[in-house]
Amino acid sequence: MAAVSAAPLLDDLLPWSVPPLRLGRSWPMAPDAASLKARWAALLRAEGERRTELFRPSRSRTPASSVAQLPGRRTGTGALAAETGPCPEPVRVLHGPFDEQWLIPDHRLIDAARPELWRVADERQLFVVEPGFVPGAAAASPAVVATALLPDGRSPAGRPGRIRPLYRRPGGAEPNVAPGLLAALGTRTGGEVTAEELLAWTLAAARRTPAGCRVPLTADPDVWAHGVDLGRRILWLHLRSGDRPKLPGGRRPYVRAALPARPTDLLYDREEETLHVGEGRISPVPSAAWDFHVSGVRVLDLWFERRTPAEQPEGLDALRPSAWPQAWTSELLELITVLALLAEVRPRQDELVRAAAGAPLTERALRSAGVLPVPGAARRPASVLDHEEEGPGGQFALL
Repeated sequence: MAAVSAAPLLDDLLPWSVPPLRLGRSWPMAPDAASLKARWAALLRAEGERRTELFRPSRSRTPASSVAQLPGRRTGTGALAAETGPCPEPVRVLHGPFDEQWLIPDHRLIDAARPELWRVADERQLFVVEPGFVPGAAAASPAVVATALLPDGRSPAGRPGRIRPLYRRPGGAEPNVAPGLLAALGTRTGGEVTAEELLAWTLAAARRTPAGCRVPLTADPDVWAHGVDLGRRILWLHLRSGDRPKLPGGRRPYVRAALPARPTDLLYDREEETLHVGEGRISPVPSAAWDFHVSGVRVLDLWFERRTPAEQPEGLDALRPSAWPQAWTSELLELITVLALLAEVRPRQDELVRAAAGAPLTERALRSAGVLPVPGAARRPASVLDHEEEGPGGQFALL
């Protein structure tokens, strides 16, 4: 579509971005917090070479590494080889699109934790995750995902993506938006435009292209207002905060047969609209939820595989729930609901992009308005100096 190819890149609209986190080892993240505490305890019970083996060293991290604390986290900064304290309290994170998991927030465990993200993560912050582009992936696949959790930014297909905080400073201060863009949008749409309205529009209108995610903009006030309202609905579904999303009565998925303690496969009966989780059954499950893909990967399949690996994990990863927790069933029901509701609004998103083409605000127009090109400083993190951070070995960290 010509309107999409002429649209500005998300990389120019939200210019400060950060690469995905790189753990370097899988065991500090899990779908449940209890397993992480058990893994930490097992690591500390081991001594010498056995602790090193369980840790799984990399070039960036070994049990002898001494690194700064993650911003906002009170964890040790001495060598993990001498650690004797309790497990840092796990935090909820977004592991790729739509998969909420738990992470031990200890910098000594993570090869590349992206401290600049932790520094601005608070109750006001929202993150936009742009999964890596996959040629041939379904056009209906979301171009971006929003979350209030700290995201690891991993793409389901393994392609590198980008993480874009909505604000450059804590407390919702200094929007991560191209200078002059909000004012230019406000002038053309007849009112003040906020960063969260731009985020909402982006969720509704963004499209994946080989050059990167593009966001068709409009100068039509009515189309803009409609797109922002639609985007707010999508944002609510992505965040899953407040009132839980529900499908209308008669379409809500329920457990019809109890899920087994150790399900090994996930199958879908399209005719019966039934999801078979081992010997368990959930229905009705709309086909749109089952068919929901991100970056060419089926979301429900990936979510299930991360909780039921085909092969027995080794080392600390082997410490996991002995039976399927009830909490996972609740999460699965909610995920089915969210995916089905997101699929329902997709036709309205396509209509929005077509409507925006009637009065487009193109990349060329933004250049004429002086919004583009984006100044280099806007692509770098802001200097945040209003709190202390402990450096390696307990020293004060200079930011």
